[in-house]
Amino acid sequence: MEILFVSGFFLMLLLTGVSLLGILAALVVATLVMMVGGLFAIVIKMLPWLILAVVAVWIYRAFNKPKIRRDRWSSR
Repeated sequence: MEILFVSGFFLMLLLTGVSLLGILAALVVATLVMMVGGLFAIVIKMLPWLILAVVAVWIYRAFNKPKIRRDRWSSR
């Protein structure tokens, strides 16, 4: 479905008199904007899970404090 949008965008720009170089530049800019927007949406979607993972590690470390261990090699 997206290919129809891109081809329609290309055709309308061509019919309105925009040069081929301008059309290609517009397509590249639109692709980059859409890619950045999609990555931003993924980050927003994953944010609650990332926060949950940080809280889980924080709770795990709070309950399992590391024991101070002296190796027999370090006492020499």
